[in-house]
Amino acid sequence: MAQQLQSINLAAPAFKGINTEDSPLQQDTAFADVADNAVIDKRGRIAARKGHSVITTDKTELGSAAITLIKEFRDEAGNTKVFSAGNNKILSGTTTLVDETPVAYSITANNWKAVNFNDKIYFFQRSYEPLVYSTSSGAVETLSSISGAAGTANVHGHEVLAAYGRLWVADFGTDKSTVYWSDLLIGHDFSGGTSGSIDLSKVWPDGYDEIVALAAHNGYLIIFGQHSIVVYGGAESPATMALVDTVSGVGCVDRDTVQYTGTDVLFLSHSGLRAFSRTLQQKSMPIQNLSASISRDIINLIDTETVSFRSVYSPENNFYLLTFTGQTTTYCFDVRGTVENGSYRVTRWPASTFKSYERAEDGTLYIGTVDGISTYTGYQDNGETYRFKYYSPSLTFGDASRTKMLKKIKPTVVGGNNAQMFLKWAYDFSGAYKTQEITISGSQSPAYFGVAEYNVDEYSSGILTNRINSNTTGFGNVVTIGLEADIDGTEFSVQEINVLALLGKIL
Repeated sequence: MAQQLQSINLAAPAFKGINTEDSPLQQDTAFADVADNAVIDKRGRIAARKGHSVITTDKTELGSAAITLIKEFRDEAGNTKVFSAGNNKILSGTTTLVDETPVAYSITANNWKAVNFNDKIYFFQRSYEPLVYSTSSGAVETLSSISGAAGTANVHGHEVLAAYGRLWVADFGTDKSTVYWSDLLIGHDFSGGTSGSIDLSKVWPDGYDEIVALAAHNGYLIIFGQHSIVVYGGAESPATMALVDTVSGVGCVDRDTVQYTGTDVLFLSHSGLRAFSRTLQQKSMPIQNLSASISRDIINLIDTETVSFRSVYSPENNFYLLTFTGQTTTYCFDVRGTVENGSYRVTRWPASTFKSYERAEDGTLYIGTVDGISTYTGYQDNGETYRFKYYSPSLTFGDASRTKMLKKIKPTVVGGNNAQMFLKWAYDFSGAYKTQEITISGSQSPAYFGVAEYNVDEYSSGILTNRINSNTTGFGNVVTIGLEADIDGTEFSVQEINVLALLGKIL
């Protein structure tokens, strides 16, 4: 009597994102071992990320350097101007990059932060005199040259925050514990009016720390140290603001990892991505680890990053991107919800050439690269293909002791017209994957490629759906399934994967 095939249906594979922390034999099959160049789409499917399209046509001023900062300036009249930094210059424009660096102002580093404040845009970098631009001036100028400037020699800082009607500046060359704030609505006055400063050297909960980043949330000034956090309430009136909370043992790795989502402040700590949320009813400020599913991977990248960190929050795409620029790795955190361990669903974008980000007022996501400024759009990387990858957790069919003989892999994929797809399977953690290459049909006509039935095609919301039936070989106790595809101009997602196997004897 023929033995009945056993089935594992991977419905919405990778719906919960990557998990490299839990035992591979005990993982929920909704997790993925690998999810590269992927996002979780609005239907809960693992899908190819969008690509980037370079809009810069003249990057002469950038040379061979990369764009390390992008910031959109919008004045009160609604005029906009996109600024960027790279090649030791302050630049403007998107298609043609124009040098806006003040005459005789020498720059030898490109780690600027820019903020919009009171109809001006300000640029700060440690040990450099801050720069400022307004539509009325029409030029980038040094802060001290602005009429009425005062106390600007004290604020050559690396971190700047525009909040509560003031500029807040911290992280100076030899002073890591002082925060300065400007006069009300006057970003160039740091010694008159209601300007002031606060020294945290006696406030740090562990005795000593260094300011890394500043944030504002619901009337609070949040001061991130390397290994602790200090929170002041009543920051709308800084002369009377008071210490309301300190957090020991959790700090911020880099100022450029801090992003606002509307309800949370996201930041990268030395143990992973965290959110600083305030519960109004309890007046408590819980801190949540949002990268628990990939903690060791994140920690290893933090420990070895030597260049810079960059991040962006995009409500249009429902993600927070975190890039380790020196290691060309980007993690994409889906912010729509968390899984059982409190982590965001996360995917990875390897070999990332992205060096900076900016979400524009209209929702456009700008990306800085060595080619200039790109937009996050389409399904090519500046005209080139990129590889989407999904690999399942280890599959045991409920019994790791019995031999499995794979018979069929039946994925259902959406989109990817004419793309090259590679089905992969391996046994017992060997990494020696057998591969079957398939060209996804781009038409409604059924096609046969000598790999069993192929292409029962139908349209779903105008996008081609392919149900693939592939024969497989080999045997082992534990099975891993992989699916890769070259993304070349069309969207691509995986609806489900059905895996059929015979169960053999106990070994």
